[in-house]
Amino acid sequence: MPSDFGSLGEPIEVTEKRVRLAARALARHGLVHAYGHVSARLDQKRFLVCAAKPMGTIKENENGSVVEINKPLPKGVLGEVRCHQTIYATRPGINGICRIFPRNVMTLSTFRLTPKARLGFGAYFFPQPPLWDDPLLIRDDLQAKKFAEKLGNAKAIVMRGNGAICVAPTIEESVVLGFYLEESANTELAVLANSTKVESTVFTHEQAMVRATGSGRIYERMWDYLTDNDPEK
Repeated sequence: MPSDFGSLGEPIEVTEKRVRLAARALARHGLVHAYGHVSARLDQKRFLVCAAKPMGTIKENENGSVVEINKPLPKGVLGEVRCHQTIYATRPGINGICRIFPRNVMTLSTFRLTPKARLGFGAYFFPQPPLWDDPLLIRDDLQAKKFAEKLGNAKAIVMRGNGAICVAPTIEESVVLGFYLEESANTELAVLANSTKVESTVFTHEQAMVRATGSGRIYERMWDYLTDNDPEK
C-alpha cells in the first residue's frame, strides 16, 4: 500500500475525507456524472461508501454510510453497492472500489469489447478486463455474487453499456485505475477506427508484468493530478 495513502484501522474521519476526495476526483475528470459510487474498506466486516448523490456535488465534511459486508444494505444506500459487498467478501486484499461510467469504456463495451494492453495504462489490466455481458443494473444479491465471480482476480470489470468497476488495495489506486481504463479504451477505439494492414501491437505477458508497476510513485503522482485543487487536499 503506497505510504501516501491511508490504511485499515485509521480514524474514520480520515477515511471519510479519502472517500470524498476520491468521489470528487472521479467527477472532476469525467469518469462519473450523476451516477456512480466509491468506497473504502474499514475492516474485515465493514466499508464506507460515499453519500448517495452525484459525486461531484459531495461537499466538505459530507459523510458517507458505513455498510456491513455480510448484512443487508442500510436504508438510503444505493442498490448496486451490493457489488461492493460481494467483492470485499471474496477479495480480502481489496480495500478500495469505484463504480464509474467512462464514456469510451462504455462505447467500446457495446461491441462486447474491452481494451487490450496496447499502451502502458492498459498493462495494468493485462490481457484485458473481463466483460459483464448484461446491460441491466445489478439490484439483487445473486447477480452481485455472479458479478464478483466474473471479476475474479482482475483489477477491473467492464459492464456492457453500463460502465465499469475498478478495485485495488486502496481507494486512491482504484480511482487511478479508473483513469487508466478510460485512456486504454480511448486507444482501443482509435485502433478500431483505423482499420489498416498494419496491426496495432499489444504488450506481452512479461512486458505487462514489468510495466504494471507501482514504483516511482506511479499511483501517487496520478492521484495528485486527479485531486489537484480539491478543497480538502
